[in-house]
Amino acid sequence: MSGLAIPQDEHQALAMLAERAGIAVHWTDARGRPQRVGDDAMRALLQALELPAGSAEQIRDSFGRLAHEREGHEDFVIIDAGAPIVLRGVRDMRFELADETGQVRELTAHGVEDDTAHLPPLDTPGYYRLRGDGREWTLAVAPHRCPGVGDAMETATPRAWGVAVQLYSLRRAHDARPARASGLGDFTALAQLAGAAAARGAQALAISPVHAMFAADPGRYSPYAPSSRLFLNSLYADPCHLLGEPAVGAALDALSLGDEILRLDDLPLIDWPAVARLRMKLLRRLYEEFRADGSPALHADFDTFRRAGGEPLESHARFEALHARHLPPLGDATDWRHWPADLRDPTGAGVRAWAHAHDKEVAYHIFLQWLAARGLAHAQHAARDAGMAIGLISDLAVGTDPGGSHAWSRQADILSDLSPGAPPDVYNPLGQSWGLTAFSPRSLRLNHYAAFREMLRASLAHTGGVRIDHVLGLARMWLVPRDASPKDGAYLRYPLEDMLRLVALEAWRHRAIVVGENLGTVPEGFNDRIERAGMMGMSVLWFQREGWSDPTPFMPPPSWPASSVALTTTHDLPTVAGWWTGTDIGWRARLGLLGDDEHENGMHEQRARDRGALWHALRQAGCVAHDAPHEPPPEAPIEDVLRFVSQTPSPLMLVPAEDLLGLNEQPNLPGTTDQHPNWRRRLGADAARLFDSEATRRRADAVAHTRSTP
Repeated sequence: MSGLAIPQDEHQALAMLAERAGIAVHWTDARGRPQRVGDDAMRALLQALELPAGSAEQIRDSFGRLAHEREGHEDFVIIDAGAPIVLRGVRDMRFELADETGQVRELTAHGVEDDTAHLPPLDTPGYYRLRGDGREWTLAVAPHRCPGVGDAMETATPRAWGVAVQLYSLRRAHDARPARASGLGDFTALAQLAGAAAARGAQALAISPVHAMFAADPGRYSPYAPSSRLFLNSLYADPCHLLGEPAVGAALDALSLGDEILRLDDLPLIDWPAVARLRMKLLRRLYEEFRADGSPALHADFDTFRRAGGEPLESHARFEALHARHLPPLGDATDWRHWPADLRDPTGAGVRAWAHAHDKEVAYHIFLQWLAARGLAHAQHAARDAGMAIGLISDLAVGTDPGGSHAWSRQADILSDLSPGAPPDVYNPLGQSWGLTAFSPRSLRLNHYAAFREMLRASLAHTGGVRIDHVLGLARMWLVPRDASPKDGAYLRYPLEDMLRLVALEAWRHRAIVVGENLGTVPEGFNDRIERAGMMGMSVLWFQREGWSDPTPFMPPPSWPASSVALTTTHDLPTVAGWWTGTDIGWRARLGLLGDDEHENGMHEQRARDRGALWHALRQAGCVAHDAPHEPPPEAPIEDVLRFVSQTPSPLMLVPAEDLLGLNEQPNLPGTTDQHPNWRRRLGADAARLFDSEATRRRADAVAHTRSTP
């Protein structure tokens, strides 16, 4: 164990093991009070990390396992571009280097000292294979920073703006033609919105997560609790894009589904189960017709897609088929951890035999992914062709459902018995457990971060950027053992430096920008670190306050961070109109979500004072007419608020579609499930005509004009 002295006292040895495993035994809570993780909680966390600590003997064995891991696995090396390459345990002077294109050249070490070779630096980022001394290494050469908005726009002083939209909320004109109705937003509607937004000067279009859900269980539709972050929600696929509107219309007629899809498409709230059942019937019919009569060109493209998807795509399709097979009994059978033992191992003989016997069913789910992937790629091409420098910005959820495809196919990389969450704080005194999964930092290191890199590539495959939800999770994550109270969790440290370098490298390879969701309590120095890595944080109007008076003044635009994306609001927060009228307060009061020391009347009184503070800030910033009254108006001054946020030095401002349209309701109300119509609201305007109303056009033009003014 490299001379490590393990304390004889089991209590001390347990704490030392936990620290070496990355668990923060001592931490500070939201009130600034020091805390210590209890021994039982430490044992539960270590067990989930596959480091048993139930006895002194187990603790010693787990120490040995960690020591062995630290001594090996040096064949994957992450280095900065331009930095010398240092290889330990090497005597050779000559090496062979191959880049990603397959070009090979020789490298000669500057020298070898104490079995350590010093090779010249590599200036071009990318992945390289290095051979020599009878060994082989993978070199991940990272750029110093992620590409920025300025790189995309080819300017040193970018002041871009874009639209943020919940993809499911989009509509497109169907003109009573069922083939053009979908019951929810799809990738064709996204392409139409991209064109409309680009025509108003937008350079980006940020979308809600489009991760794969559960095709056989459409009642699970929260975009932040997906089945897999490697694949797409097939409900967003528009089959007309590849198969043609006549074929889709004929299939709807044959199934007598035309009237029903038109009815569902006209609803103000999405009926996810009904829409999913209808669309799956349609897609199943189209799949059968494709197998029988699809054109050679389409079959060739499908085959190319399947080959390129490789093992990850096959595993996801197998999971979907197996999940559908085990869904009818309901109960625990819906979770793969309760399937027959021979079907729990995605690489086992049982799964291979089942997939071979049910290849048609597996291919159906690959067909769904083919339609979705080609549709999303088309939307990004449409955005860029319309003039957007960035185009789509995807949203990478913080985790996946532990009973989903990703957890099944990547079991070695995922901590399925630990859920991300948050410790108790002033807003959530019981803490939070989100019921999701997290990557194992040990497995990431041991497996060359393959699962992490795979996930990043999936998020960047058809976009010009990515928003990383809860980006603090790259440094540490509050993890809660299964069935435990959130209070019994602990912070687990992650290899921040390695992960930031890999984010920068993948962003560089895809020429994409990166946004990190860094709202809430952030450790000192974290924001500076992601800024140095070229990752933009998020600055939201409601939180940009300064001072301690009541009401707290809003920060003037020039004082906002120049390294963050500027927003009025997010999907979890009130819209400008909803904040102004107190719609969010009314919802929380009706649903019993107010704290013990919160009262509806008092909160409305506080909001009135805050409205006055914001109105004052708008006046001070010159965002309202000079002769405007000193008292705030009864209606939300949305155009003035957008102009205010537009003045910030941020390189990119994102305007939620709800604020462009002046809507009161927010997409999601935290702390609720079916009590509030989360992830169900649809926009009233068609995507292609979103900017047709005078009010929406004025708001967009106010942003575009302010952003274009130096």
